[in-house]
Amino acid sequence: MKWNLCFLLLISMFSYTVLSCSIQKLTVKTASDVLTGTGSSDVFTSDDDPELVAEAIPFAMKLYETLLSQNPRHQGLLLTTGSLFVMYANAFVQTPAQLTGTFQGETVQRAKRLYLRGADMLLRGLEERHKGFETAYHERNIDSYGSAFKKADVPFIYWFVAGTMSAYSLDPFDLTLGIQLPMLKSLIDKAYLLEPDYNNGAIDDFYVLFYASLPVEMGGDRSVVQGYFQKAVEKSKGLSAGPYVSYAEAVCIPAQDYENFKIHLEKALAIEPDNDPQNRLINVINQRKARYLLDNAPYYFFELDPGTWEEWEEDLL
Repeated sequence: MKWNLCFLLLISMFSYTVLSCSIQKLTVKTASDVLTGTGSSDVFTSDDDPELVAEAIPFAMKLYETLLSQNPRHQGLLLTTGSLFVMYANAFVQTPAQLTGTFQGETVQRAKRLYLRGADMLLRGLEERHKGFETAYHERNIDSYGSAFKKADVPFIYWFVAGTMSAYSLDPFDLTLGIQLPMLKSLIDKAYLLEPDYNNGAIDDFYVLFYASLPVEMGGDRSVVQGYFQKAVEKSKGLSAGPYVSYAEAVCIPAQDYENFKIHLEKALAIEPDNDPQNRLINVINQRKARYLLDNAPYYFFELDPGTWEEWEEDLL
């Protein structure tokens, strides 16, 4: 009788433990699905207060990382968390520091670490979708995966390439990242073939920066930049300030073309962020950058002598 009672108690405890684990897994999965479902990112991207979002995103990132530690194969979490790290590094670490002249030293290294941290999660996401891809990538042998990618892979590819390329742009002497450039180009080209209109021309905007910024020996080609810029504007229906800012920075400054620099940035500033609610935050941030570039134009163009600021400011107004 005592043995039977002990046995029943053990069975009861075991059942409770199994049930508790099952409930916990179900809770984590449900939370993961809800937080990464359709429209989940709009709560950030549709905001018009960059400072508010800058303070809120780190908590969200750590929350997602906590869920990811319990559910490491959840593709929605890998995509959302990875892309959040890339976006945060760009919008709230690199860009503000550049606008205040403090983007140097540890701040640069912090931005680079955040870019790579996000890129690593996105690479894990691609590995979950295509077994063996992560190893093939590190061995620089991804050719066999080209035909395996589908349209659903495009967000993972885009954010992975964006994060890795951004990290490299901050440290072009990092040979480990430098040797990955041909593979990154191959991946983004594949994504463009699968979904050329992804995120309203985001890949076209990427190409503007890519082809304009790199030397010919590394894949740069200024002859195609104008075409991709026009496509980015068309696909965003003229509602995004991003392409105009990208063109002004990547094309007009190196060419010392102040006239077009001013024209493109004024077009960026003329956009009404409320006309594209889902991307309101991105437009607000890009417009701040456009205003900064215009206000500091004499530092970028030789023809604008800082000694003639009054004349230049009158022209600007």
